[in-house]
Amino acid sequence: MIATGLLAIQLRTLFILTGTGRIERENDPDSSSGPRLWFAGCASGNVVAVRRDVSDGVAAEIVTLAGAEPPFTAWTSLPKYIDRYIDLLSRDAPVSQKTFGVIYKLPHQLQHTSQAELIDDESEEGRRVREWLLSHGMPAGLAELGFRSASDLWRPWCMATVNGEVVSVAFAARISDIGAELGVATAKAFRGRGYATAAVAGWSKLPTLQSRELFYSTDGSNVSSQRVAARLGLGSLGASLRLS
Repeated sequence: MIATGLLAIQLRTLFILTGTGRIERENDPDSSSGPRLWFAGCASGNVVAVRRDVSDGVAAEIVTLAGAEPPFTAWTSLPKYIDRYIDLLSRDAPVSQKTFGVIYKLPHQLQHTSQAELIDDESEEGRRVREWLLSHGMPAGLAELGFRSASDLWRPWCMATVNGEVVSVAFAARISDIGAELGVATAKAFRGRGYATAAVAGWSKLPTLQSRELFYSTDGSNVSSQRVAARLGLGSLGASLRLS
């Protein structure tokens, strides 16, 4: 599959789209609003989507400009018409947030050796863990990672544990019928030891994910997440821009 086809799959995985291809909202359990513009590129071209509440005239101008953009392959090289996108969106409301990202394609069945024990929610042990969490609430290790309840642990997931303590979790930050976007969180005291890499490798082997394209996206400034990608041997698929 050409890279722009993969970006189109990622678009349909990250967001709920209208029948005309506009962004309805984020494809997450929280029903977040999503960016007003998502622009992603790779060596073979670009993919763009505009949120449904952006006026039709502005949306049409943005799509036309995006069609004339050179391939947006690295977040450190700004899209040619970025200032124009901001000006156009500002006709409706000021642009309050600008985020650049790196997009990786995540292979299935990643191999990684670690001393951590892996537990996933598609195993019998994982199902017991989930039932325990639903009954007793989140232990300190998961609470520290920002998981307030079992419903925050988006499925499918894979935990890396050390001496019975959860040290890292890989989970489906977004999932559709054709793709899944990786999310990963590691307890501060255990970062830099390869546990996130172990959890991600375990996640990539889950049966539910084998029929889906897998993606891992990080903010351009998130060095630790990019370090995880490097440990996994991932090459950059392209870059993304979000304007809200």
